[in-house]
Amino acid sequence: MKKKVIIAGLVVAVLGAIAWANFAFKRTPGLSVTTEKIERRDLESIVSASGKIQPKSSVNISAETSGKVVGLYVAEGDAVQAGQLLIQIDPKNLETNVQNREANLAAQKSQLEQTKASIENAKVQLTQAQENARRAQAQWDNGGLIAKDALERALNDVKMQATNLAVAEQSVLTQLQRIKVEDANLESATYDLNKVRLSSPIAGIVTKRNIEKGETAMIGTMNNPGTVLLTIADLSIIETEVEVDEADIPYIKLGQVAKVTIDAFPNKTFPGKVTEVANSPIQTGAAATGRATTFRVTVTIEGTVPNVRPGFTCTAVITTATRQKAVAVPIQAMTLREVILDEKGEIIRPPTPAPGGKPAPITAAPPTPAPGQTRKEMEGVFIAKDGRAVFVPVETGIAGEKYFEVMAGLKEGDEVVTGPFSSVRGLRDGSEVKPTAGPATPPTSNASGPRG
Repeated sequence: MKKKVIIAGLVVAVLGAIAWANFAFKRTPGLSVTTEKIERRDLESIVSASGKIQPKSSVNISAETSGKVVGLYVAEGDAVQAGQLLIQIDPKNLETNVQNREANLAAQKSQLEQTKASIENAKVQLTQAQENARRAQAQWDNGGLIAKDALERALNDVKMQATNLAVAEQSVLTQLQRIKVEDANLESATYDLNKVRLSSPIAGIVTKRNIEKGETAMIGTMNNPGTVLLTIADLSIIETEVEVDEADIPYIKLGQVAKVTIDAFPNKTFPGKVTEVANSPIQTGAAATGRATTFRVTVTIEGTVPNVRPGFTCTAVITTATRQKAVAVPIQAMTLREVILDEKGEIIRPPTPAPGGKPAPITAAPPTPAPGQTRKEMEGVFIAKDGRAVFVPVETGIAGEKYFEVMAGLKEGDEVVTGPFSSVRGLRDGSEVKPTAGPATPPTSNASGPRG
């Protein structure tokens, strides 16, 4: 009988232990979350885009007259000065043309001198004819000492000599016009002859050479542009043209500072400023239908870039906004939640349980709004307070690399839930949490894309 009592007592104890363990393990102690206190930080909002290095000034040298290249005086990479001779094209045919024009001009000038001499001769003959006519008229008036037909011949001779003089004077004017034409032809031929000497219009570096000595340089036509023989670039001012997404363009302004990294110099950063923002998107043809829209932004690099080459790939990081000592919230703490708002626009929260009471169940989503209430999706964070997660809407400003600027909703010292991601994603207003302090982050500047 005594053994039975002992065995019964042991059974009861075991059952009690099982019941207690079952109760203890079934109780939900709350989600384990990491938290971080809100602090003031220096924030920097940036836009990052890739592009190519380009010189501010670049000139393509093409032939203006066809011919064989008989002199080539530069190679790729050579430094040249403005006015320096670069290429000499065979001038033989053009020199012959100039000589012909010079001979024609000289002939017209010689003919002009002859015409001027004939004018003087015509004047003498006219004077003589006028004297003969005066004497004949006097003889006729003194009693017909001369035959009438002789008088008429003398008068007609005056008219003929006057006409000859007028023709000679008109010939001089014609010769002057011919000389102008020949002079213009000579000037044009000389201009064409000068085209065989191609000089550099700017000081810079020869970045491309597409011709060799002995090859024939061809000029362009309306439908067939001429070959670019040389490219001269002024590398004293370097620009980078980057493609910026349309979502970031509203935040880009002239004069904003930038940092440029060139792939060829991975360990160097070059300062720059935004000097041009395109108003029209980059057109990439019909094949680009459906692709993201981008705009070209020009950043001028300050100072010199040794050993730079046009076409180098680079990345420009443009600072669009900065904030000093701003209240900042970790980016991973921000989340979206649907909430129920009352008539005053305040969040309707689940009832807080009495001390020792059983908490109200947390549903996956807010209940159906009652009359006068509205459902709204809001951006905010969860604050760990008295063992529970409280959702707080937050208005943010610029975005740094790791933090958002807080415009409204939080203050220094608030403890926000930052992770883990799976826990933050499942949190609801009023959920039980077990907060643990996250890793400390020094309050340094942070940089990221623009926001607001």
